Amino acid sequence: MRGLNQRIITAVFFVIVMMGGLFAGRYPFVLLFAVITALCLWEFLGLTLETGKQRRDKGRKILGVILGLTPFLLISIYHLGWINNPEAFITASLLLIFPSIFLIFIYELYTKSENPFTNIAFILLGLVYIGVPFSLVDILAFRADDFQAKLIFGILLLTWSNDTGAYLVGSMIGKTPLLPRISPNKTWEGSIGGLVVTLCISLLLYYFIGLITLSNWVTLALIVSVFGSFGDLIESMLKRSLGKKDSGNLLPGHGGILDRFDAFIFLIPFAAAYLLWIR
Repeated sequence: MRGLNQRIITAVFFVIVMMGGLFAGRYPFVLLFAVITALCLWEFLGLTLETGKQRRDKGRKILGVILGLTPFLLISIYHLGWINNPEAFITASLLLIFPSIFLIFIYELYTKSENPFTNIAFILLGLVYIGVPFSLVDILAFRADDFQAKLIFGILLLTWSNDTGAYLVGSMIGKTPLLPRISPNKTWEGSIGGLVVTLCISLLLYYFIGLITLSNWVTLALIVSVFGSFGDLIESMLKRSLGKKDSGNLLPGHGGILDRFDAFIFLIPFAAAYLLWIR
């Protein structure tokens, strides 16, 4: 009972923070996703990198977080209107980010690590797997002079609906394992249930939010359900390969931040590609 109450309290607090960050304006929105990106990177690098109490190990994680955050921060600065000369800013950004990547190689040269290129590979993977997807959130939310936080809310709601629907249906009638080698508890029945719930929510999003057509919301729901499920399985594969149950313990009763955004991180490049194509 105590565990259930803890999960409920954490969930309520999480929803309040998310809603506040999403709908309080441009700056709270950017701050919210900057924090989420940094925490996801910190947990991912904590799972994958050589970790210890030595300064070099902490420095490696900090460098990884900074590098992974860079695309999101640069795009945020651009869309918040802080730049007078966009072309010069884009050039300066490229001059900043590419040399920064190669500084990681130099750092590992002096750490005396037994697996320097493994560390480099995981830092770069953090940039691609977490940093780039969250930078796409900014691109979708800021459309010229229009701020469309409702669109991001819609994608998040579809993601959570898919997760919840899959869990509830799978718990009640799930019998056929989806991918037992990676996640024994996930079933085909749960996945289909998650898809049905997500499609229903897409109808509500069309009537209450709009922004895109009904057929586009339905297509987006399909993208979310399919690739969100893959995202959940891929993070399970990561944790299983490392012998870990959760990515962290920041959210009591729910695991880490990365556990809550694993599906969203993986699906957002596919959702962004579709939305940028139709708009």
